[in-house]
Amino acid sequence: MPKIDPETQKLYDEINGMIQKFKDDQKSKADCTLGDKCGDMGDVPKIRFSSKKILKGHINKVNSVHFAGDSRHCVTGSLDGKLIIWDTWTANKVQIIPLRSAWVMTVAFSPSGNFVACGGMDNQCTVYDVNNRDASGVAKMVRELIGYEGFLSSCRFLDDGHLITGSGDMKICHWDLEKGIKTMDFNGHAGDIAGLSLSPDMKTYITGSVDKTAKLWDVREQGHKQMFFGHDMDVSSVCYHPSGFGFASCSEDQTARMYDLRADQQIGLYEPPQKNTGFTSCALSTSGRYLMCAGIEGNVHSWDAVKQKHTGTLSGHENRITCISLCPNGMCLASTSWDQQVRLWL
Repeated sequence: MPKIDPETQKLYDEINGMIQKFKDDQKSKADCTLGDKCGDMGDVPKIRFSSKKILKGHINKVNSVHFAGDSRHCVTGSLDGKLIIWDTWTANKVQIIPLRSAWVMTVAFSPSGNFVACGGMDNQCTVYDVNNRDASGVAKMVRELIGYEGFLSSCRFLDDGHLITGSGDMKICHWDLEKGIKTMDFNGHAGDIAGLSLSPDMKTYITGSVDKTAKLWDVREQGHKQMFFGHDMDVSSVCYHPSGFGFASCSEDQTARMYDLRADQQIGLYEPPQKNTGFTSCALSTSGRYLMCAGIEGNVHSWDAVKQKHTGTLSGHENRITCISLCPNGMCLASTSWDQQVRLWL
């Protein structure tokens, strides 16, 4: 590494000192933990999901999955250069969309199920209308959103006309899809943005970053509302709590954490029994009682989110799990992996 000049080092030290002061202030206000308050609650049963279906069709690593609002259809993106829309009830393919770039890293289904979006190393976000076909018979491309200086790591629809993206150039962008223009474009973090999760009411969202922090944002404004510390490595994924009052995050530092927006700090810490795996993606059950995280060793880990107890693992994948997505009704969990499979857990 290049040598840091004394003035820059002084600024680093000042910033780290401020962060430590914030953490100390938060700790002084924390009069109890989630585990202390909920220790006398009854235990939840071990997670009973089992791998009922394997969706086969991709011929390379599958990097992302996301459910539509109907809890039936999901879209997956793979390094084979294809988006596949699946009917999870029948395990059949509904559509295959060939991409111009194979390096897809993120996919998103609009809540209505009318549009899908994807992006990755091509430094752009592409939106397809799944209800209309072009001359070649595949889903019609309706927008190519360009202007990124880094890879696209996350994207989510607010509705059919609006999209939020996070990217490797540390920026958050808001798009008006009907006009094809950015409505907001601003620096979100001090490192690549790795994950994005919308609140249940679609009015706020959480981002996670390789700068080891997570931030709360209002969809109408550019400045973050709150910043959360805790992880020792990149925050690889974030997931809003169904109540809208908190969120979960996971990291390759081998932990997952729960944060309360009202307390403005971490309230829960979740670790695997053997402490031998980092995490790439997280999801919360519709009740908020189960927390699930995808491990780089190929298992999905589950915890009682309230009592912070490990409640089991879902085994089946043969390689790193890249993404998990819970359908809106909470009945099915989809997972994607480097083993080229998409598994449905019911």
